[in-house]
Amino acid sequence: MSKLSNRFHRPVLAAGTSFFMTFLVSGVATWRILGWDAAMVRNWMTSWMISWAVAAPTMYFVMPIVRRVVCRIIDE
Repeated sequence: MSKLSNRFHRPVLAAGTSFFMTFLVSGVATWRILGWDAAMVRNWMTSWMISWAVAAPTMYFVMPIVRRVVCRIIDE
């Protein structure tokens, strides 16, 4: 199987990281509000898609800034 070109690293990293983080965080937040039932799962999926649509592009643009700040405060 061939791999993607390195030029896709930034968007794939942003999409993948935001995908899993929003999935988990929206699930926990929805569960805390509604408890565990059928409506919770439906509401979770709705909340997750909305949060991922916001988080993925945000991570794409914010990640380089965060990386520079981290490099300034971490001794390599």
